Amino acid sequence: MIKRFLVFSALVFLLTAGLAHADHRRTPVVEAVEMVSPSVVNITVTKKVQGGGRTPFGDPFFDQFFKEFYNNRPRESQNLGSGVIIDGRKALVLTNAHVVASGGVITVRLKDGRDFRAELVGSDTDFDLAVLKLDKASNLPEVNMGDSSDIYIGETVIAIGNPFGFSNTVTTGVVSALNRPMKTNQGAYGSFIQTDAAINPGNSGGPLLNINGELIGINTAIDARAEGIGFAIPINKAKFVVRELLDTGHVSPIWLGLFGQDIDQAAARYFSLKNLKGMLISEVYPDTPAERAGLKAADIVLAINGQVVTNKDEYLTKLFNVTQSESLTLNILREGKQKRYALKPQVLDKRMALDLVRARWGFELADQKKGSGAKVTTIVPGSAAAKLGLQTGDVIHQIGNRRLNSGIDLLNAFLRNRLQKTVLMRVQRGRNLYNVRLTL
Repeated sequence: MIKRFLVFSALVFLLTAGLAHADHRRTPVVEAVEMVSPSVVNITVTKKVQGGGRTPFGDPFFDQFFKEFYNNRPRESQNLGSGVIIDGRKALVLTNAHVVASGGVITVRLKDGRDFRAELVGSDTDFDLAVLKLDKASNLPEVNMGDSSDIYIGETVIAIGNPFGFSNTVTTGVVSALNRPMKTNQGAYGSFIQTDAAINPGNSGGPLLNINGELIGINTAIDARAEGIGFAIPINKAKFVVRELLDTGHVSPIWLGLFGQDIDQAAARYFSLKNLKGMLISEVYPDTPAERAGLKAADIVLAINGQVVTNKDEYLTKLFNVTQSESLTLNILREGKQKRYALKPQVLDKRMALDLVRARWGFELADQKKGSGAKVTTIVPGSAAAKLGLQTGDVIHQIGNRRLNSGIDLLNAFLRNRLQKTVLMRVQRGRNLYNVRLTL
């Protein structure tokens, strides 16, 4: 009897230990992945392009005769990426703007194998975010939105995506840094979550999750200079962008109403500065956030939201990562004393942008009814445009690195170049195209 009891006890112990061991393997990471994976999607953008085709011969002698023919044949180009469903009822997917930037037919595949055609609701290259709507889809799985304002450095994070087209590849790591400023090859600026979770080609647009399976970021970039460094857009920032993309299809350009310049040696001596860091405010535009907050010419901008501003370009770069829904704190140096000012950005509308272009650059523009570019309608006598030799009827196709295809492009082009002493432009006169420098 005792022997049977001991055998039974041993079996119970082994079974209990086995169950405990099995439960131990179901870590929070496993549970988070199981919960979120159905909402992670694979995105394929297919576009027909000319050229790039290879001959079937593989012999240089025949290739020289048939290369031109095959290079002119249309072929399909594909771009792969990831995304995550943020609204299952409305079938909305959040991804990176650069994933869908090439244009073409967008196909989204769910983990369960279903494919849907998708339309682009809106995108913004500065934030590298885009929203897609799946055609004829509803009641889809969706991710739980998290909060990126309380992320801990060192906490465990999970990245899910589709590198190289593979479905739902999972990597884990920790948060290495927060508010990491950088500019990506895709054009995104801002304060990123830095993580050592592997983010491979095709992971772009996929979710970064906390241990509870909540969406805290959108994976967006890999630092090619080192291994094990990835970046994600904080989800709180993405929420602001998504709201504007759903409302208008784009993110409204903002400004504070400041014009400024870099601090040179002469300015440093005049203001008794110890270094050349910061942006010297040269003008505060009337009826803007800067004027209402009490900022003045000769103030020096030292930091925005606690991030140091070393020059005017850095000031502009930091504003590119701000939406109209956010508030800012500026650290200002005035007469040797530091002050802090709270400001709410102001949307720069098209009318104001046109007025500023006229006042500062010396010409007026009007959208083309057909084709790209904006037509010069007025030249202000004695202005920088007049000295350059611009004429009414000229068509400006590009300002800086921004092509002018719509009114929103002019706003963004002005915002990027308003503090520059030299503005590069691509101008068409008649059938000829010219690259010119507008010196202010």
